[in-house]
Amino acid sequence: MNKKNKITAKGKKRLPIGISSFKKLRENDYYYIDKTHFIRDVVEASAEALLLPRPRRFGKTLNLSMLRYFFEKSEENRSGLFDGLTIRNDKIFSEHQGRYPVIYLTFKDVKETSWNSCLKSLQAVIYEEYSRHRYLQDTQVLFPDEKTYVQKILDGELEEADFGRALKNLSAYLSRCYDEQTVILIDEYDTPLHSGYANGYYDEVVNFMRNFLSGGLKDNEHLFKGVITGILRVAKESIFSGLNNLGVYTLLSSKFSASFGFTEPEVRNMSKDYEMNNQHENLSYWYNGYQFGKTVIYNPWSVLNYTDNQGEFKPYWINTASTEIIDNLVTRGGRCLREEIGQLLENKAITKPVYENIVMRDLEKRDDLLWSFLLFSGYLKTTGEAVHRNLYELKIPNEEVRIVYEELVKLWFAEKIESNRLEEMLNALESGDVKLFERMLRMIVLQIMSYHDLGSEPEKVYHALVLGMMVWLSGRYTIRSNRESGYGRYDLMLKPNDPAKTGIIIEFKCVYDSEKPEHVLSQALKQIEERRYVAELEEAGIKKALKIAIAFRGKELWVKEG
Repeated sequence: MNKKNKITAKGKKRLPIGISSFKKLRENDYYYIDKTHFIRDVVEASAEALLLPRPRRFGKTLNLSMLRYFFEKSEENRSGLFDGLTIRNDKIFSEHQGRYPVIYLTFKDVKETSWNSCLKSLQAVIYEEYSRHRYLQDTQVLFPDEKTYVQKILDGELEEADFGRALKNLSAYLSRCYDEQTVILIDEYDTPLHSGYANGYYDEVVNFMRNFLSGGLKDNEHLFKGVITGILRVAKESIFSGLNNLGVYTLLSSKFSASFGFTEPEVRNMSKDYEMNNQHENLSYWYNGYQFGKTVIYNPWSVLNYTDNQGEFKPYWINTASTEIIDNLVTRGGRCLREEIGQLLENKAITKPVYENIVMRDLEKRDDLLWSFLLFSGYLKTTGEAVHRNLYELKIPNEEVRIVYEELVKLWFAEKIESNRLEEMLNALESGDVKLFERMLRMIVLQIMSYHDLGSEPEKVYHALVLGMMVWLSGRYTIRSNRESGYGRYDLMLKPNDPAKTGIIIEFKCVYDSEKPEHVLSQALKQIEERRYVAELEEAGIKKALKIAIAFRGKELWVKEG
């Protein structure tokens, strides 16, 4: 293999940031974490067609490119691409490498705002693959009507309805030409579906993709293996109707669990190779935490960018795509949803049903699908196996994703409160002006709360409200809620990142009809003192603490400092 010099100034191999071509990566000797065990798993899988949904930028395109260069029969000898990798010494290598014709399609760039534009983009993807195999026109394997069909695609004259046969037909032509079954690789099959959902042409794109994919994958005698990637497993009745040869392996499955993303040993080896072992704990805090099957997985895009930036911790993955759909789904929710997001921000788990089949248009009708969408998109993780049937405990996987939820909370408040009013309240809290803090908090409560919000557990509502507003201070404080400290469990604590600053402890109390607010406030402050909530701050070297009690009855509230 002709390797070019791709060595960094420190003598380390370059990292493949944004490189999804396996051939380019290997020929240029970029750093590569060996995932060739994925090839063996695909060959040995019982199902002819495999659907492997994973979050974006977790290595799906690179893995499909690897399969292409492994399976595809070519005049070029590509076996050298696999020198030094695990698969090279496997018997599967001699049996299957360079043996099959391959159809390779990627829909990752089909992100149009109208159905007409989307259809043209879909047809362009199909045209490109037919054009790659236009040599078929010069062979004797095609019948005259088949040559006419191919020529219509190449000339852009094929009718929309006839594209439903395009995948199956091409697999048949290639199989006949090479006297071997065909491998079909389809990357990001659901990208057009996301665009259709967001732009109002979901039914049209579902119908097209159903006919196209089922034609090539269902009861196709010319198929050796089909591998499809995407983010979501879209319900069979929508896309894969009647496809009984399809094996689906989501991130809940144990099989293929280590094929996408980086495992703990892989990241440790990489940290060692790039002399960053001393940052492993922080690396785990920022980018670890995903659970695929029983395997703990790191976000590969973020780990690569972190290493390439010589250990700078930033939200690399979050900054690569729009969260518009998630913003819309989450911010439309009511008080219960906001409380659950508050729990997630407190690093607590919430128990929710997880549905592996998703009909995207049902996201507008069924709030319970939100959690499945967030899980499979990479914004939540499971803490283990199902608690009961399809019920799972869900948590935020890491610090990078936590930033998304903090931004969602800010977005929700921005719709309800004037930013200068919220900023004035938080500045008053930081500066210790409790009277101004009380006045501004009272104004905000009157502005955004209804008596319906308060329900039967008003203390939780006030707690969630104030906790949400504290998100703006997360850059300067560690915000903790319902944690043990001293001899009890405080409600809310703001622990400053700078030990010279003042820590803040807040206790919430409900004032019942027979009680006086002043008495309730005094009891809350007494509780802070007697239970030594300040102990956590003292252990962190923080010497000053502002102790605040917030008492409320309905939309009335009172604040007192200790």
